[in-house]
Amino acid sequence: MTSDLSAVRVRLDLTEASSQTITVSMTWTPAQATTRWQLPVWTPGSYTVRDPVQHLHSLSCKQQGKSVPLRRTSPSCWRADLQPDQDVEVRYQLEARQLTVRTCCLEPQFASLCLSAVVMLVDGFRWSPHHLELVLPAGWQAAVPLPHDQGIFHSVDFDALVDSPVHAGCFESQPFEVMGCQHELILFGAPPQGWPPDFLRDIRAVCEATCRLMQTSPPSANRYQLVLLMLDQGYGGLEHDHAAVLHYSWKSLAGEDGYIKLLQLIGHEYLHQWNVRRLRPRDYIPYDYGAPVVSDCLWFAEGVTSYFDLGLPLLAGCSNQEQYLKDLGRDLSTVLISPGVGIQSLADSSREAWVRLYKRTPAGADSQISYYVLGTAMAFCLDVMLRDSGASLASLLRQLWDRFGRHGRGYGRNDLLKAVEQYDAELAQALPVWLDHCASIPIEDCVSRVGLKLNQVLADRAESGLVLREERGLLLIERVAQHGPGARAGLIPGDELIALHGHRIRSQEDWQILWAGPDDAVVHFARRGRMAETHLQQAPPSLDHWELSCDPGASPQASALRDAWFRIL
Repeated sequence: MTSDLSAVRVRLDLTEASSQTITVSMTWTPAQATTRWQLPVWTPGSYTVRDPVQHLHSLSCKQQGKSVPLRRTSPSCWRADLQPDQDVEVRYQLEARQLTVRTCCLEPQFASLCLSAVVMLVDGFRWSPHHLELVLPAGWQAAVPLPHDQGIFHSVDFDALVDSPVHAGCFESQPFEVMGCQHELILFGAPPQGWPPDFLRDIRAVCEATCRLMQTSPPSANRYQLVLLMLDQGYGGLEHDHAAVLHYSWKSLAGEDGYIKLLQLIGHEYLHQWNVRRLRPRDYIPYDYGAPVVSDCLWFAEGVTSYFDLGLPLLAGCSNQEQYLKDLGRDLSTVLISPGVGIQSLADSSREAWVRLYKRTPAGADSQISYYVLGTAMAFCLDVMLRDSGASLASLLRQLWDRFGRHGRGYGRNDLLKAVEQYDAELAQALPVWLDHCASIPIEDCVSRVGLKLNQVLADRAESGLVLREERGLLLIERVAQHGPGARAGLIPGDELIALHGHRIRSQEDWQILWAGPDDAVVHFARRGRMAETHLQQAPPSLDHWELSCDPGASPQASALRDAWFRIL
């Protein structure tokens, strides 16, 4: 591959696609007698320990053709005594059977690899060049956002390598340009109804709108890949310095607002080039791949990005103000009706991402709130308050980019407070309260201040306080709302619903039909295999959600602020 003694050479053999197993070979020249290497335990951008080492087997180490004994010092870390200045090769196999944006999947038709779940970090070589060779099945092509020559991909260091997703197989590639910078759209699969006719044009418009928001050209310059896997189900995205990987369902694309949601997802990951990849919390400079790293700034990284992704299609001319209010209203409504917002603060939601957000249980909705959606509400309130002071959240983000992001400097909470203080000292004093105290973000006040209003929408049926799911022909309770009718009836998650009003029920449709019966419902259920009976008292229809709209009675000052707010920038 290369004779560079300071480099690590990585070879991925994907030819056993039918077994969904990757054969990995890593070669380097150790400088010391004892060397340690480790597989990362998490993927940047997805803040939870996933331990991809669980998929690793058949690890071996050889030097000068002889096997070298290994000592496992932790579940994902090994150590060996080696001869300095002599090449060493470590080989292992990885099962690649998880198709998400942060894991690895190898199938006979294609491969999607997140290299932080594949490549080991060798002590002393983190900041050394890494060279990647792919061995592909016949007829496959590869897409990797790294410079390459003669089939070898080159990265300046380990971080740049594992930040470069690998996709291979047969795919469609479409070049496009953003502010003079060359980009590439890579498509795996296609919706059965066909792509929207202006899809590439709209993608370019959303990317250009993001650049206008930040008032810079793309920091990825001429090396950016937008990878989209169109699936029957799934949703998600993961940002990289020079790429974004998106999963989207063709069923969602065909649904109401499905296209706008796809454009918002694209805008979200594209904006991450600035906010989070390069404008990064100080806690993540550099990344510690071996352990969770707690930060209370994830709300800014994700919440601010989520707030702006709602408006990017509007800024791009691909949407309208009514759609923008609908989408923002949905997120504000989620916060306003969530019981978790009274239990978990925004700062704690950020800190506890490692153990809560990515490990959610149905009952978690009663005690936690996502820093994505609560961060969106915080960003909205910040934007409104800053605009009332003659600035905007966009100007604050650009200031932080110029001070920190451009230079790779990390920021902390105090840096955010100081940046806000330059525009509004009173707002800077309020910010810690909003971050550290539950249910403290002044959503209703900011909605009114910007000439909008929140409208209640009641549920269309009596309230049971139960969330149900169908599983293997059974109707099970997924969640029981606190203090609701189901909780008062003594029902708990996991109970199997057998009958309602004396009629057998097997589906949610059965439940919905029979639930319209008498007020006092007799429910037969099974818990851990034992039959039981309870009475479920219907509650009147309750608040289902809030909708956001323009307030026709807003003052001239609020209406002017609203007009400026709709311009996003």
